[in-house]
Amino acid sequence: MRKKHCLVKNLEAVETLGSTSTICSDKTGTLTQNRMTVTHLWCDGIIDEAEQCLPNGKLRGRITHRMEGTYKFLLRCAALCSRSTFKNEDFSIPLPRREVTGDASETAILKYCELILGDGGTRKMREKKPKVAEIPFNSTNKYQVSIHQNGDRFLLVMKGAAEKILKVCSSVLIEGEEKSKDKKFENEFKRAYEQLGGYGERVLGFCDLELDPEKFPKTYVFDTETPNFPLS
Repeated sequence: MRKKHCLVKNLEAVETLGSTSTICSDKTGTLTQNRMTVTHLWCDGIIDEAEQCLPNGKLRGRITHRMEGTYKFLLRCAALCSRSTFKNEDFSIPLPRREVTGDASETAILKYCELILGDGGTRKMREKKPKVAEIPFNSTNKYQVSIHQNGDRFLLVMKGAAEKILKVCSSVLIEGEEKSKDKKFENEFKRAYEQLGGYGERVLGFCDLELDPEKFPKTYVFDTETPNFPLS
């Protein structure tokens, strides 16, 4: 088994291995290579195939429409609500091969943002909207939150389990216009969620909120231990 790169920590397990019929395992990084890419986007009620950067650095797909309407806000949220960074900005290395600090999901999101924004685009956006507070992702909350300086006000961005994000939102953005969340939208969300899940994909949701500058002035001190800002 050692020759097949299988390390057995409990020798008693070897005796029962021959009669094993089912093995339950965390798939990502155990049965796979722990590499992820953004493959689909659900935006404006449409499941859209995401652009891909091939190993040789060439682009597959189109990106011009990603900086318009709802896509623009989705991209901003994805770029800001992340802790991942490139280890170095050597733009001579094709994007898929650039090393990133962060887990597989964070790496995939960062590389997709960089593909759309261009080399160094994610870093520049983060510099223009510096982070002032953050609640890291954890398995209990199932979301990650960060707050950024955005001109004369603060911007709250959140990402996490899609069903969790839907639950905390009272409105949705459709074709660049904010509309109240209703039963019709929830049904559309459920169908899209199940379809993407059926592809075997990990589905994440994103949302944002511009904080009222009268309630949250520039001198406001955010408490992430006992949140003194809205999370729903």
